[in-house]
Formats: sequence, C-alpha cells, structure tokens
Amino acid sequence: MYLSLFQLQEHPFRLSPDPNFLFLSKQHARALAYVESTLWFTDGFVVITGEIGCGKTTLIEKFVSELDDSVTIARMSQTQVTAVQFLQGLLSQFGYRPFKMGKAELIDTIDRHLEDLLSKNHKVLIVIDEAQNLDRSVLEEIRLLSGVGGGREKVLSIILAGQPELNETLDAPDLEQLAQRTRLRYHLRPLSDEETSEYITHRLAVAGAGDREIFEPATFELVYKYSGGVPRLINTLCDTAMLSAFAENQDHIGEDQILAAVDELQWSDYKSRTNRLSVLRPRKKRSFIEGAPIAKLMVAHPNEESVEFPIIQGRLILGRTEDNDLQIDSKFVSRHHAQILTYNKDSILQDLNSTNGIYMQGKRVKKRRLRDGDLFLIGEHELLYVRESEAVAAGETEAENAGAE
Repeated sequence: MYLSLFQLQEHPFRLSPDPNFLFLSKQHARALAYVESTLWFTDGFVVITGEIGCGKTTLIEKFVSELDDSVTIARMSQTQVTAVQFLQGLLSQFGYRPFKMGKAELIDTIDRHLEDLLSKNHKVLIVIDEAQNLDRSVLEEIRLLSGVGGGREKVLSIILAGQPELNETLDAPDLEQLAQRTRLRYHLRPLSDEETSEYITHRLAVAGAGDREIFEPATFELVYKYSGGVPRLINTLCDTAMLSAFAENQDHIGEDQILAAVDELQWSDYKSRTNRLSVLRPRKKRSFIEGAPIAKLMVAHPNEESVEFPIIQGRLILGRTEDNDLQIDSKFVSRHHAQILTYNKDSILQDLNSTNGIYMQGKRVKKRRLRDGDLFLIGEHELLYVRESEAVAAGETEAENAGAE
C-alpha cells in the first residue's frame, strides 16, 4: 500500500517470519550458532526459548533455508497432541501415511527410515516449534526417539523452540533424563533500546530504503518505550505508523505518527502492560499475582522496605538484571544469581554459579530443598521462604485461639 510513497521494494515490517530480514543482534547471533551446532553434535537437544515475538521462528527459518539436500527436515508446530499423534505427524513429514499404525509400528517405521537415511549419508533435523505445549508423555517419546536404534546418534538432530514455560517443564523432576540430554539452552530476550533502532534501520535497508532516513531518530526511543524491544511488537507499531503517514501523504515517520499508531493500537507503554516486575523498587508491598501460590518469599534489606513475592509452579530466576523474574538490584548479586524450581509442593533453591553465592546459617549452599521458615542470604539481602499452607494454618490457629479467649 505505502511502498511507492516510501520508495521501497518490500514491506519492511511484515509479521510473518522472513529469514531475509533477520536482524542478528549479539544474542540472536549466538542463538543461531547454537542452532547450527545441532548438525555437529547429534547426541542431544538444543533448546531455544523466548517470549512471544522475540524472533525464534525467524531465526530457525534462517537456519533451515541455508541447509542443503543432505539434510532431511521435519517441522512440527502442532504440539497439543498425544504421543501417538506426534509420532504419526513425524512420519507424515517423512512422506508416510501412518494414521492407521499403532505405536509399536510407528516407532519401528521411524527407526527403519532413519537407518535408511543414515546409509545414504543423510542427516535428519527435527524442529519442534511451540514446544512449551508438549505433554510430558510426548517429551518422553522424543527423548526415547533420540536413542533408539544403532547409529541413531549420528543421524538425528533435534531443536526444541518455545516460550519460557518450556524451560520450566524441562526442569521438572520427572523429566530429569530429558534435561540431561539437552546439550545447549539459550533464551532470547527482547532487544535493547540501541538494538531496537538498529533493527528498524536494518529492516528498512533490506526493504530498499538504503541510507535514506525514513524514521526520524527521535522516534526510536518511542518505539522502544511502547514495544519493549520485542521484534514482533516493533513490526506492528512501525507498520501502523507507516500506514498513518501514508494516510497523511508523508514520506517520513516522526513522533506524531508513532503516537498516532500507539493510539490506534490502544497501547500503553510496554512496562505497564506486562508482568515483568522490578521487585525491590515499589514503594508499597506487592500483592500476589493471579493463581494459587505454593509459598512466598519475604525479601528484606537494611535500607529498603521489605517486600513479598509469590512462589508458584515452575521456575523463578533471581538476579541483578531486569530480565529476571525477581530482580535484586545490587552489586553483590550476579546477573542471574539463583533459581527456585517449584513442582507440586516442593521448591528447590539452586545457585546458578553466582560470584558471591547463597548462604544459609553461615554456610554456602549450591542446592537445597526449601522448607517452611528457611532463611537464606543473597548478597546483602535476606530471603525468608514461607509455605502458604503453613501461613494459612498458622493464621487459622491464631484466630481460633483468639476466639477461645
């Protein structure tokens, strides 16, 4: 629609993944190297995670587009399936009609097919997108798939890509064998403010803008403010702004066009519409997020007001930077300092190779199953683990005693 006005050959901010437009920030370049390593190391999985719209699919599309005919590729994106349905879908990617096969026949057919490819010096790449939706039984089949049959480790490569919940699933105690088979993990974060401006300029250049300045420099800060550096949101905002400029017959984008696009999209700034929490900054104590907390952390520092943080099922990362679930902004805290893994009613505290460690009762600990009332130190901050069931029971007992008096 607006290509002629801006003298472009392609739409620069399409939402569909296009490997030609891939912007290789430092973290995306590293993630791409991890993905490429799957063809070198076929004895484990590579896991790529990231929030919705962070560029996982585009990254994988870039990798896949550069493979030659010696690699057979199976792409799986329908992941809300049973184990049998998954195996059927995989075989259909190999050209079979497997929908009347039982599980044993499916596994045998897959095994024979892979052995045939191996005899022809072929490799197989299985890419599973939206892997956070996979049932645990399917993940177990994938693990078994990677080890069935002689020579399989020389032919089969597997990439699991998904949202951050995938890491939480892989860290569950009942999937420890799968986690041990995971060779590499990488989490894609949103772009920084500087990378956001580079991203916009890059996509415009690929679309045919060359060195022409279509977006005024002052717009980049606004785009970052409202998109949070998430590539898909950057695309949505920039494309809407270009449509706004087209309606006004303007061949450049200024702050007015960005703000008009924000208004049309009915966006507030990114931080206010997400659940990313900078825990030690609020003036008031936090209330619990939605859901039923298993426990809570009481976080205290001599110079700060104490706060509470809920512990729910899954993985909680503690560290100094904003990309953590629980940010502890202190020079004594590592970038990613520790994690708490909660599954069913158990919470495991684990040091993530931090510089200053975690201390309990004066002793440094690497890994510990938390109990109600456990107090531990991270830098200068004290953290008290309180089981919600215990807190509720104590409250009820106090109320009963008060009533009895």
